[in-house]
Amino acid sequence: MNDNKMTPVELRATWGLGTVFSLRMLGMFMVLPVLTTYGMALQGASEALIGLAIGIYGLAQAVFQIPFGLLSDRIGRKPLIVGGLLIFVLGSVIAAITTSIWGVILGRALQGSGAIAAAVMALLSDLTREQNRTKAMAFIGISFGITFAIAMVLGPVITHALGLHALFWLIALLASSGIVITLLVVPSASNHTLNRESGIVKGSFRAVLANTRLVKLNFGIMCLHILLMSSFVALPGEFEQAGFPAEQHWKIYLITMLIAFCGVIPFIIYAEVKRQMKRVFVACVAIILIAEIILWGAGNHFWTLVVGVQLFFVGFNLMEAILPSLISKESPPGYKGTAMGVYSTSQFIGVAVGGSLGGWLYGHFDASTVFVVGAIIAAVWLLVSCTMQEPPYVSSLRIVLRDENVDAALLEKRLKAQPGVAAVFIVPEERSAYVKIDSKVTNRPELEALVGSC
Repeated sequence: MNDNKMTPVELRATWGLGTVFSLRMLGMFMVLPVLTTYGMALQGASEALIGLAIGIYGLAQAVFQIPFGLLSDRIGRKPLIVGGLLIFVLGSVIAAITTSIWGVILGRALQGSGAIAAAVMALLSDLTREQNRTKAMAFIGISFGITFAIAMVLGPVITHALGLHALFWLIALLASSGIVITLLVVPSASNHTLNRESGIVKGSFRAVLANTRLVKLNFGIMCLHILLMSSFVALPGEFEQAGFPAEQHWKIYLITMLIAFCGVIPFIIYAEVKRQMKRVFVACVAIILIAEIILWGAGNHFWTLVVGVQLFFVGFNLMEAILPSLISKESPPGYKGTAMGVYSTSQFIGVAVGGSLGGWLYGHFDASTVFVVGAIIAAVWLLVSCTMQEPPYVSSLRIVLRDENVDAALLEKRLKAQPGVAAVFIVPEERSAYVKIDSKVTNRPELEALVGSC
Protein backbone atom coordinates (compact mmCIF):
# COMPACT_ATOMS: atom_id res chain seq x y z
CA MET A 1 0.00 0.00 0.00
CA ASN A 2 1.23 3.50 -0.93
CA ASP A 3 0.96 5.38 2.35
CA ASN A 4 1.11 8.72 0.51
CA LYS A 5 -1.88 7.92 -1.66
CA MET A 6 -5.08 9.60 -0.52
CA THR A 7 -7.77 7.33 0.85
CA PRO A 8 -11.38 7.63 -0.39
CA VAL A 9 -12.27 9.50 2.80
CA GLU A 10 -9.41 11.96 2.30
CA LEU A 11 -10.42 12.51 -1.33
CA ARG A 12 -14.05 13.13 -0.34
CA ALA A 13 -12.94 15.55 2.35
CA THR A 14 -10.59 17.44 0.03
CA TRP A 15 -12.97 17.74 -2.91
CA GLY A 16 -16.02 18.35 -0.73
CA LEU A 17 -14.50 21.05 1.45
CA GLY A 18 -12.70 22.58 -1.53
CA THR A 19 -16.04 22.86 -3.33
CA VAL A 20 -17.77 24.36 -0.29
CA PHE A 21 -15.00 26.90 0.11
CA SER A 22 -15.06 27.76 -3.61
CA LEU A 23 -18.84 28.18 -3.76
CA ARG A 24 -18.73 30.63 -0.90
CA MET A 25 -15.78 32.58 -2.29
CA LEU A 26 -17.48 32.66 -5.69
CA GLY A 27 -20.39 34.45 -4.04
CA MET A 28 -18.04 36.95 -2.46
CA PHE A 29 -16.09 37.84 -5.60
CA MET A 30 -18.90 37.89 -8.21
CA VAL A 31 -20.25 41.08 -6.64
CA LEU A 32 -16.92 42.90 -6.84
CA PRO A 33 -16.83 43.94 -10.54
CA VAL A 34 -20.54 44.87 -10.77
CA LEU A 35 -21.65 46.55 -7.55
CA THR A 36 -20.18 49.94 -8.47
CA THR A 37 -22.11 50.19 -11.74
CA TYR A 38 -25.34 48.25 -11.19
CA GLY A 39 -25.56 49.14 -7.49
CA MET A 40 -25.98 52.84 -8.26
CA ALA A 41 -29.59 52.09 -9.29
CA LEU A 42 -30.44 51.14 -5.70
CA GLN A 43 -32.39 53.59 -3.57
CA GLY A 44 -30.09 55.96 -1.68
CA ALA A 45 -26.96 54.69 -3.39
CA SER A 46 -23.80 56.77 -3.58
CA GLU A 47 -20.20 55.97 -4.38
CA ALA A 48 -19.30 56.10 -0.69
CA LEU A 49 -22.10 53.71 0.30
CA ILE A 50 -21.22 51.35 -2.56
CA GLY A 51 -17.69 51.26 -1.18
CA LEU A 52 -19.09 50.55 2.28
CA ALA A 53 -21.17 47.69 0.87
CA ILE A 54 -18.03 46.21 -0.68
CA GLY A 55 -15.89 46.70 2.39
CA ILE A 56 -18.27 45.73 5.19
CA TYR A 57 -18.01 42.09 4.14
CA GLY A 58 -14.32 42.19 5.00
CA LEU A 59 -14.97 43.94 8.31
CA ALA A 60 -17.38 41.22 9.42
CA GLN A 61 -14.95 38.53 8.29
CA ALA A 62 -12.11 40.16 10.20
CA VAL A 63 -14.22 40.30 13.38
CA PHE A 64 -15.53 36.72 13.30
CA GLN A 65 -12.74 34.78 11.55
CA ILE A 66 -10.65 33.86 14.59
CA PRO A 67 -13.52 33.56 17.15
CA PHE A 68 -15.42 31.16 14.87
CA GLY A 69 -12.27 29.12 14.36
CA LEU A 70 -11.88 28.72 18.11
CA LEU A 71 -15.61 28.06 18.54
CA SER A 72 -15.44 25.14 16.11
CA ASP A 73 -13.17 23.36 18.62
CA ARG A 74 -16.06 23.39 21.11
CA ILE A 75 -19.23 22.86 19.07
CA GLY A 76 -17.78 20.86 16.17
CA ARG A 77 -16.57 21.73 12.69
CA LYS A 78 -19.60 20.74 10.65
CA PRO A 79 -22.20 22.54 12.82
CA LEU A 80 -20.20 25.74 12.59
CA ILE A 81 -19.69 25.42 8.82
CA VAL A 82 -23.40 24.81 8.27
CA GLY A 83 -24.32 27.64 10.63
CA GLY A 84 -21.92 30.02 8.90
CA LEU A 85 -23.32 29.12 5.48
CA LEU A 86 -26.88 29.66 6.75
CA ILE A 87 -25.91 33.15 7.88
CA PHE A 88 -24.32 33.71 4.46
CA VAL A 89 -27.54 32.55 2.73
CA LEU A 90 -29.63 34.88 4.92
CA GLY A 91 -27.42 37.83 4.01
CA SER A 92 -27.65 36.95 0.32
CA VAL A 93 -31.45 36.75 0.46
CA ILE A 94 -31.68 40.12 2.21
CA ALA A 95 -29.45 41.66 -0.47
CA ALA A 96 -31.58 40.01 -3.18
CA ILE A 97 -34.96 41.29 -2.01
CA THR A 98 -33.99 44.81 -0.99
CA THR A 99 -34.32 47.88 -3.18
CA SER A 100 -32.12 50.02 -0.93
CA ILE A 101 -28.35 50.29 -0.68
CA TRP A 102 -28.71 49.95 3.09
CA GLY A 103 -30.36 46.56 2.60
CA VAL A 104 -27.41 45.46 0.49
CA ILE A 105 -25.01 46.75 3.17
CA LEU A 106 -26.87 44.71 5.81
CA GLY A 107 -26.87 41.65 3.55
CA ARG A 108 -23.15 41.97 2.85
CA ALA A 109 -22.43 42.33 6.57
CA LEU A 110 -24.32 39.10 7.26
CA GLN A 111 -22.50 37.37 4.41
CA GLY A 112 -19.21 38.29 6.00
CA SER A 113 -20.39 37.20 9.45
CA GLY A 114 -20.58 33.61 8.26
CA ALA A 115 -16.82 33.20 8.65
CA ILE A 116 -16.13 29.51 8.05
CA ALA A 117 -12.63 29.45 6.54
CA ALA A 118 -10.87 28.49 9.79
CA ALA A 119 -13.42 25.75 10.50
CA VAL A 120 -13.05 24.37 6.94
CA MET A 121 -9.28 24.14 7.36
CA ALA A 122 -9.63 22.57 10.80
CA LEU A 123 -12.05 19.92 9.49
CA LEU A 124 -9.74 19.19 6.58
CA SER A 125 -6.96 18.69 9.11
CA ASP A 126 -9.16 16.28 11.09
CA LEU A 127 -9.93 14.22 8.00
CA THR A 128 -6.50 13.96 6.37
CA ARG A 129 -3.30 12.29 7.50
CA GLU A 130 -0.13 14.24 8.05
CA GLN A 131 1.57 13.02 4.86
CA ASN A 132 -1.39 14.11 2.70
CA ARG A 133 -2.42 17.31 4.44
CA THR A 134 -0.14 19.58 2.42
CA LYS A 135 -1.68 18.31 -0.83
CA ALA A 136 -5.18 18.88 0.54
CA MET A 137 -4.34 22.42 1.68
CA ALA A 138 -2.72 23.15 -1.70
CA PHE A 139 -5.94 22.10 -3.44
CA ILE A 140 -7.88 24.65 -1.36
CA GLY A 141 -5.34 27.34 -2.24
CA ILE A 142 -5.49 26.59 -5.96
CA SER A 143 -9.30 26.55 -5.89
CA PHE A 144 -9.22 30.05 -4.37
CA GLY A 145 -7.29 31.45 -7.32
CA ILE A 146 -9.45 29.70 -9.92
CA THR A 147 -12.63 30.82 -8.15
CA PHE A 148 -11.49 34.43 -8.19
CA ALA A 149 -10.89 34.30 -11.94
CA ILE A 150 -14.25 32.65 -12.65
CA ALA A 151 -16.09 35.13 -10.43
CA MET A 152 -14.58 38.14 -12.19
CA VAL A 153 -15.98 36.85 -15.49
CA LEU A 154 -19.32 35.43 -14.34
CA GLY A 155 -20.32 38.42 -12.20
CA PRO A 156 -20.71 40.91 -15.08
CA VAL A 157 -22.27 38.29 -17.41
CA ILE A 158 -24.96 37.19 -14.94
CA THR A 159 -25.72 40.69 -13.70
CA HIS A 160 -26.16 42.05 -17.22
CA ALA A 161 -28.41 39.16 -18.23
CA LEU A 162 -30.52 38.83 -15.08
CA GLY A 163 -29.87 41.86 -12.88
CA LEU A 164 -28.16 42.51 -9.55
CA HIS A 165 -30.97 40.99 -7.48
CA ALA A 166 -30.78 37.75 -9.47
CA LEU A 167 -27.03 37.66 -8.82
CA PHE A 168 -27.65 37.70 -5.07
CA TRP A 169 -30.28 34.95 -5.44
CA LEU A 170 -27.71 32.86 -7.32
CA ILE A 171 -25.18 33.50 -4.56
CA ALA A 172 -27.74 32.28 -2.01
CA LEU A 173 -28.30 29.15 -4.11
CA LEU A 174 -24.55 28.47 -4.31
CA ALA A 175 -24.19 28.77 -0.53
CA SER A 176 -27.19 26.48 -0.04
CA SER A 177 -25.50 23.93 -2.28
CA GLY A 178 -22.49 24.23 0.01
CA ILE A 179 -24.68 23.24 2.96
CA VAL A 180 -25.93 20.16 1.12
CA ILE A 181 -22.37 19.15 0.20
CA THR A 182 -21.21 19.64 3.80
CA LEU A 183 -23.99 17.43 5.15
CA LEU A 184 -24.05 14.72 2.49
CA VAL A 185 -20.59 14.57 0.90
CA VAL A 186 -18.02 15.76 3.43
CA PRO A 187 -17.20 12.97 5.92
CA SER A 188 -17.67 13.52 9.63
CA ALA A 189 -14.59 13.51 11.84
CA SER A 190 -14.64 11.00 14.68
CA ASN A 191 -12.37 13.22 16.76
CA HIS A 192 -10.76 16.65 16.63
CA THR A 193 -7.04 16.67 16.07
CA LEU A 194 -5.28 19.60 17.66
CA ASN A 195 -2.91 20.47 14.86
CA ARG A 196 -1.05 23.73 15.37
CA GLU A 197 -0.06 23.74 11.71
CA SER A 198 -3.64 24.25 10.52
CA GLY A 199 -5.63 25.32 13.58
CA ILE A 200 -5.71 28.47 15.69
CA VAL A 201 -4.41 27.93 19.22
CA LYS A 202 -5.21 30.12 22.20
CA GLY A 203 -2.16 31.72 23.79
CA SER A 204 -0.23 31.80 20.51
CA PHE A 205 -1.24 35.25 19.29
CA ARG A 206 1.38 37.20 21.21
CA ALA A 207 4.24 35.24 19.64
CA VAL A 208 2.76 35.71 16.15
CA LEU A 209 2.02 39.41 16.56
CA ALA A 210 5.47 40.06 17.98
CA ASN A 211 7.22 38.42 15.02
CA THR A 212 8.36 41.33 12.84
CA ARG A 213 8.79 39.13 9.76
CA LEU A 214 5.19 37.98 10.00
CA VAL A 215 4.00 41.54 10.72
CA LYS A 216 5.51 42.72 7.43
CA LEU A 217 3.76 39.92 5.53
CA ASN A 218 0.44 40.70 7.24
CA PHE A 219 0.91 44.35 6.30
CA GLY A 220 1.49 43.18 2.74
CA ILE A 221 -1.71 41.16 2.40
CA MET A 222 -3.64 44.05 3.95
CA CYS A 223 -2.19 46.50 1.40
CA LEU A 224 -2.88 44.08 -1.46
CA HIS A 225 -6.58 43.87 -0.65
CA ILE A 226 -6.88 47.58 0.06
CA LEU A 227 -5.62 48.13 -3.48
CA LEU A 228 -7.86 45.41 -4.96
CA MET A 229 -11.07 46.68 -3.38
CA SER A 230 -10.42 50.39 -3.86
CA SER A 231 -9.44 49.86 -7.49
CA PHE A 232 -12.64 47.98 -8.24
CA VAL A 233 -14.71 50.79 -6.80
CA ALA A 234 -13.30 53.06 -9.51
CA LEU A 235 -12.46 50.78 -12.46
CA PRO A 236 -15.96 49.87 -13.75
CA GLY A 237 -16.89 53.55 -14.05
CA GLU A 238 -13.60 54.38 -15.76
CA PHE A 239 -14.17 51.70 -18.39
CA GLU A 240 -17.67 53.01 -19.03
CA GLN A 241 -16.34 56.56 -19.47
CA ALA A 242 -13.77 55.15 -21.89
CA GLY A 243 -16.66 53.92 -24.05
CA PHE A 244 -16.67 50.27 -22.96
CA PRO A 245 -20.15 49.31 -21.65
CA ALA A 246 -20.61 47.44 -18.36
CA GLU A 247 -22.03 44.35 -20.06
CA GLN A 248 -18.72 43.89 -21.89
CA HIS A 249 -16.41 44.20 -18.87
CA TRP A 250 -16.19 40.44 -18.44
CA LYS A 251 -14.13 40.23 -21.63
CA ILE A 252 -11.42 42.42 -20.10
CA TYR A 253 -11.34 40.39 -16.91
CA LEU A 254 -11.28 37.08 -18.78
CA ILE A 255 -8.35 38.01 -21.00
CA THR A 256 -6.31 39.75 -18.31
CA MET A 257 -6.84 36.94 -15.79
CA LEU A 258 -5.84 34.25 -18.30
CA ILE A 259 -2.67 36.13 -19.21
CA ALA A 260 -1.92 36.77 -15.54
CA PHE A 261 -2.37 33.11 -14.59
CA CYS A 262 -0.01 31.94 -17.31
CA GLY A 263 2.44 34.77 -16.75
CA VAL A 264 3.01 34.22 -13.03
CA ILE A 265 3.95 30.53 -13.27
CA PRO A 266 7.61 31.14 -14.25
CA PHE A 267 7.99 33.67 -11.44
CA ILE A 268 6.60 31.23 -8.86
CA ILE A 269 8.99 28.52 -10.06
CA TYR A 270 11.90 30.96 -9.98
CA ALA A 271 11.00 32.12 -6.46
CA GLU A 272 10.63 28.63 -5.00
CA VAL A 273 13.07 26.48 -6.95
CA LYS A 274 15.84 29.06 -7.32
CA ARG A 275 15.14 30.37 -3.82
CA GLN A 276 14.77 33.99 -4.87
CA MET A 277 11.60 34.73 -2.91
CA LYS A 278 12.52 38.22 -1.73
CA ARG A 279 13.60 39.35 -5.19
CA VAL A 280 10.32 38.18 -6.73
CA PHE A 281 8.32 39.66 -3.84
CA VAL A 282 9.85 43.13 -4.19
CA ALA A 283 9.47 43.02 -7.98
CA CYS A 284 5.82 42.04 -7.54
CA VAL A 285 5.11 45.05 -5.30
CA ALA A 286 6.89 47.26 -7.83
CA ILE A 287 4.63 45.91 -10.62
CA ILE A 288 1.54 46.75 -8.54
CA LEU A 289 2.90 50.26 -7.92
CA ILE A 290 3.46 50.74 -11.65
CA ALA A 291 -0.07 49.48 -12.33
CA GLU A 292 -1.57 52.04 -9.93
CA ILE A 293 0.48 54.84 -11.53
CA ILE A 294 -0.68 53.80 -15.02
CA LEU A 295 -4.32 53.69 -13.88
CA TRP A 296 -3.86 57.10 -12.25
CA GLY A 297 -2.75 58.65 -15.53
CA ALA A 298 -5.04 56.66 -17.84
CA GLY A 299 -8.00 59.02 -17.83
CA ASN A 300 -10.49 57.87 -20.47
CA HIS A 301 -7.91 56.02 -22.58
CA PHE A 302 -9.23 52.47 -22.87
CA TRP A 303 -6.03 50.62 -23.74
CA THR A 304 -4.07 52.40 -21.03
CA LEU A 305 -6.67 51.20 -18.52
CA VAL A 306 -6.33 47.66 -19.90
CA VAL A 307 -2.53 47.76 -19.50
CA GLY A 308 -2.93 48.96 -15.90
CA VAL A 309 -5.44 46.22 -15.10
CA GLN A 310 -3.22 43.58 -16.72
CA LEU A 311 -0.20 44.58 -14.67
CA PHE A 312 -2.28 44.74 -11.51
CA PHE A 313 -3.60 41.20 -12.00
CA VAL A 314 -0.12 39.87 -12.71
CA GLY A 315 1.06 41.35 -9.43
CA PHE A 316 -2.08 40.34 -7.54
CA ASN A 317 -2.08 36.70 -8.66
CA LEU A 318 1.63 36.33 -8.00
CA MET A 319 1.32 37.85 -4.54
CA GLU A 320 -1.66 35.65 -3.67
CA ALA A 321 0.49 32.64 -4.53
CA ILE A 322 3.68 33.53 -2.68
CA LEU A 323 2.36 35.28 0.45
CA PRO A 324 0.86 32.13 2.04
CA SER A 325 4.11 30.30 1.22
CA LEU A 326 6.06 33.04 2.99
CA ILE A 327 3.79 32.83 6.05
CA SER A 328 4.46 29.09 6.19
CA LYS A 329 8.20 29.62 5.92
CA GLU A 330 8.42 32.43 8.46
CA SER A 331 6.05 31.11 11.14
CA PRO A 332 7.77 29.41 14.11
CA PRO A 333 7.14 25.65 14.44
CA GLY A 334 3.77 25.02 16.06
CA TYR A 335 2.46 28.50 15.21
CA LYS A 336 1.58 28.18 11.52
CA GLY A 337 -2.18 27.79 12.09
CA THR A 338 -2.35 30.86 14.30
CA ALA A 339 -0.13 32.80 11.89
CA MET A 340 -2.49 31.94 9.02
CA GLY A 341 -5.46 33.05 11.14
CA VAL A 342 -3.87 36.45 11.76
CA TYR A 343 -2.92 36.61 8.07
CA SER A 344 -6.54 35.99 7.00
CA THR A 345 -7.78 38.61 9.44
CA SER A 346 -5.29 41.12 8.01
CA GLN A 347 -6.54 40.25 4.53
CA PHE A 348 -10.14 41.02 5.44
CA ILE A 349 -9.16 44.22 7.22
CA GLY A 350 -7.71 45.20 3.86
CA VAL A 351 -11.02 44.36 2.18
CA ALA A 352 -12.88 46.55 4.70
CA VAL A 353 -10.48 49.49 4.44
CA GLY A 354 -10.13 49.24 0.67
CA GLY A 355 -13.84 49.19 -0.08
CA SER A 356 -14.69 52.00 2.33
CA LEU A 357 -11.71 54.18 1.47
CA GLY A 358 -12.13 53.68 -2.26
CA GLY A 359 -15.84 54.52 -2.10
CA TRP A 360 -15.22 57.65 -0.03
CA LEU A 361 -12.46 58.91 -2.33
CA TYR A 362 -14.46 58.12 -5.47
CA GLY A 363 -17.55 59.86 -4.11
CA HIS A 364 -15.83 62.99 -2.81
CA PHE A 365 -13.13 63.35 -5.48
CA ASP A 366 -12.69 61.14 -8.58
CA ALA A 367 -11.17 57.90 -9.85
CA SER A 368 -7.74 59.49 -10.31
CA THR A 369 -7.66 60.25 -6.58
CA VAL A 370 -8.44 56.60 -5.81
CA PHE A 371 -5.51 55.47 -7.92
CA VAL A 372 -3.05 58.07 -6.65
CA VAL A 373 -3.82 57.07 -3.06
CA GLY A 374 -3.40 53.47 -4.18
CA ALA A 375 0.00 54.38 -5.64
CA ILE A 376 1.01 55.97 -2.32
CA ILE A 377 -0.03 52.83 -0.42
CA ALA A 378 1.88 50.65 -2.89
CA ALA A 379 4.97 52.89 -2.54
CA VAL A 380 4.89 52.53 1.26
CA TRP A 381 4.49 48.77 0.84
CA LEU A 382 7.47 48.71 -1.52
CA LEU A 383 9.63 50.48 1.07
CA VAL A 384 8.57 47.99 3.74
CA SER A 385 9.18 45.02 1.42
CA CYS A 386 12.74 46.20 0.74
CA THR A 387 13.50 45.81 4.46
CA MET A 388 12.44 42.15 4.42
CA GLN A 389 15.05 39.45 4.85
CA GLU A 390 15.36 36.42 2.60
CA PRO A 391 13.02 33.80 4.12
CA PRO A 392 14.23 30.41 5.34
CA TYR A 393 13.43 27.84 2.66
CA VAL A 394 11.81 25.35 4.97
CA SER A 395 8.62 23.30 5.20
CA SER A 396 6.48 22.65 8.27
CA LEU A 397 5.81 19.14 9.52
CA ARG A 398 3.83 17.68 12.38
CA ILE A 399 5.05 14.27 13.51
CA VAL A 400 2.79 12.24 15.79
CA LEU A 401 4.44 10.95 18.97
CA ARG A 402 3.61 7.43 20.10
CA ASP A 403 3.69 8.33 23.77
CA GLU A 404 3.04 11.61 25.56
CA ASN A 405 5.62 10.57 28.17
CA VAL A 406 8.45 10.89 25.67
CA ASP A 407 11.62 12.64 26.85
CA ALA A 408 10.96 15.94 25.07
CA ALA A 409 14.38 17.44 25.74
CA LEU A 410 16.21 14.39 24.38
CA LEU A 411 13.96 14.14 21.33
CA GLU A 412 14.37 17.83 20.56
CA LYS A 413 18.14 17.50 20.81
CA ARG A 414 18.20 14.50 18.47
CA LEU A 415 15.92 16.17 15.93
CA LYS A 416 17.93 19.38 15.89
CA ALA A 417 21.07 17.35 15.28
CA GLN A 418 19.61 16.02 12.02
CA PRO A 419 20.85 17.70 8.82
CA GLY A 420 18.16 19.91 7.29
CA VAL A 421 16.22 20.49 10.53
CA ALA A 422 15.90 24.22 11.18
CA ALA A 423 13.66 24.34 14.27
CA VAL A 424 11.77 22.00 16.59
CA PHE A 425 8.83 22.49 18.95
CA ILE A 426 7.57 19.50 20.95
CA VAL A 427 4.25 19.36 22.80
CA PRO A 428 4.20 15.99 24.63
CA GLU A 429 0.65 16.42 26.00
CA GLU A 430 -0.61 16.82 22.42
CA ARG A 431 1.60 13.95 21.22
CA SER A 432 3.04 16.27 18.59
CA ALA A 433 6.46 17.30 17.35
CA TYR A 434 6.49 20.31 15.04
CA VAL A 435 9.56 20.53 12.83
CA LYS A 436 10.77 23.01 10.21
CA ILE A 437 12.89 21.25 7.60
CA ASP A 438 14.77 21.92 4.39
CA SER A 439 13.06 19.39 2.11
CA LYS A 440 16.16 19.25 -0.14
CA VAL A 441 18.15 17.81 2.76
CA THR A 442 15.73 15.67 4.78
CA ASN A 443 12.14 14.41 4.64
CA ARG A 444 9.24 13.16 6.72
CA PRO A 445 10.01 9.39 6.60
CA GLU A 446 13.53 9.95 7.94
CA LEU A 447 12.31 12.07 10.84
CA GLU A 448 9.39 9.74 11.62
CA ALA A 449 11.86 6.85 11.81
CA LEU A 450 14.02 8.87 14.21
CA VAL A 451 11.03 9.77 16.40
CA GLY A 452 9.85 6.16 16.39
CA SER A 453 13.22 4.96 17.66
CA CYS A 454 13.11 7.23 20.71
